[in-house]
Amino acid sequence: MTLYMNEQTAPNKQLLSVKAESIPEELKVRPQWVVWRAVGEKPDKVPYSARTGRKASSTNLMTWSTFEETQEAYKSGKYAGLGFMLSSGDPFTGIDLDNCVDEDGEIALWALEIVHYFDSYTELSATATGLHIITRGDVPNRRKGNLEVYSSKRFFTVTGHVVEVSGD
Repeated sequence: MTLYMNEQTAPNKQLLSVKAESIPEELKVRPQWVVWRAVGEKPDKVPYSARTGRKASSTNLMTWSTFEETQEAYKSGKYAGLGFMLSSGDPFTGIDLDNCVDEDGEIALWALEIVHYFDSYTELSATATGLHIITRGDVPNRRKGNLEVYSSKRFFTVTGHVVEVSGD
C-alpha cells in the first residue's frame, strides 16, 4: 500500500498546520468547532472556545463556534489547531488510530485495513503519527489499545491533511 501525502509530515515532533481548504464542507457548516492548545510533552490537546478564549466543553454547545470563528482565532497564532465536537445531534463518528504512521509515512497494516473498510474522510493526526477517520454512524464511545471510536461527548482535532491510500 502507498500513502500519498505531499509535505505533510510533522518533522521533529512539531504539529501539523491546518489545511482548511481540505476539510469537508459537511463538517464546516456545523457550529461544532473549537480551537485547541497543545499542553505537555505528549501533547495533550485542550479545547478552547473561539468566541470567549475559555476552555470549551464537549458537552456544552454554548462553548462551540462556527468554522469561520475558529479559523480567525487559529490565525491569531494563540492556538495549535482546530477541533470538531462530536455530539448526539450530528450524524458523525470519529475513529482515532494512534501510533500507526511511522517516520517515513508508512501506515501500519492494521490501520490500512480500517481505512479501507470505512472508505471515508481520512487525515493525518496533528502529530502525523496517527490517522483520524470521520464517517457517518452512531456507535458507543470506546477505546481499546491504539483505536478509539467516538460519536458524542468528545472533540477531534482536525488537520485537513488528507490521506489517500491505494493498493500496489
